[in-house]
Amino acid sequence: MADSRGGPSGLCPTLLYADARAAVRQLTEALGFRQLALYEGEGGTVAHAELAQGGGVVMLGSKDNGGVFARAMRDAGPAGVYVVVEDVDAHHARAVEHGVEILTAPADQDYGSRDYMARDLEGNVWSFGTYAPGTPA
Repeated sequence: MADSRGGPSGLCPTLLYADARAAVRQLTEALGFRQLALYEGEGGTVAHAELAQGGGVVMLGSKDNGGVFARAMRDAGPAGVYVVVEDVDAHHARAVEHGVEILTAPADQDYGSRDYMARDLEGNVWSFGTYAPGTPA
C-alpha cells in the first residue's frame, strides 16, 4: 500500500505472540506473507520480525521478550488486521489447505470488495480482501 504521496505506507500493525515462531510459520506458509526480517532475543524469543504482504508490512514479536512494548501490551487482547490481496479465493484456498480457522468464507460485499476472515493461532482476526483503503473498490 502507498500513502497519499505515493511512498510506502507509514502504518504497520504490530502484534505480540506467546509463540512468535509459530505465528511467523503460519503467516508465511498458510497466509502468504514474506519474511523480511527476524531478530532473536535471549532464550530464542523473537525480539522483532517483519512480514510483508503486497505493499504492507506487519511487525511482530514474542510477548515475553522483556521490551518496553511487550510490557505495555502485556494485558492487551487480540487485534484485527486487514490485508489487501489480489485473488481472495486462491488466498482462502491456501489458508484452508494449511488448516487456518476460517471465520467467514469469501464473499462479495456491497461496497465492491471480495473478502474473507480468519483467526490465527493466538486469536488475532485477519481479514483478506480486494478493497484497498484510500482507493476505489
